[in-house]
Amino acid sequence: IQVPPSDLGEHFRELLEKEEEADVVFEVEGEVFPAHKIVVAGRSPVFKAQLFVPMSYRAKQRITVEDMQPAAFRGLLHFIYKDSLPPMDDLNDEEYEEMLRHLLVAVDRYAMERMKLMCESKLCEVLSAETVGTTLALAHQRHCSQLKDACIEFMNSSNIICDVVASKGYEQLKRECPSIIADIWEKTAKRRRL
Repeated sequence: IQVPPSDLGEHFRELLEKEEEADVVFEVEGEVFPAHKIVVAGRSPVFKAQLFVPMSYRAKQRITVEDMQPAAFRGLLHFIYKDSLPPMDDLNDEEYEEMLRHLLVAVDRYAMERMKLMCESKLCEVLSAETVGTTLALAHQRHCSQLKDACIEFMNSSNIICDVVASKGYEQLKRECPSIIADIWEKTAKRRRL
């Protein structure tokens, strides 16, 4: 007996796209995103706390989301309903990396650990001398220890440290997270001793 693969994600995608029975609306920079409280609350403890407090049992809620780009929120909803990162094939390398950073901030905000690890993993794949400083600052601010370690390892494993230090990302790192510079040097010293 041939059992087809699960199509649960397709049903949820359809539910999101058709907006049937949506009972919450998120507004992000003027863009509106209808959704289903039970679905978003089931995927995020932050949404659950926000949507299911005693005073919030109104028929339909409207929630304004501050400090987030609509594209990042759309990607967050895509993950909530489809359990995968949103398609980003139409983005160039720089836009792709920037979107991953925005998604990482969004999922950290809504405590969605699996997606956070997925974003960290993808960011590890696109590290470059120009952007590793920016990514390292983000990893430090969002408590992404594996991404932080990968950034430091990337900086130490290749002969690009001069390029890294000359980058805008490194300047940002020095300004926003000066304590991380000590971590870099300590890990470099330990590595050289081995």
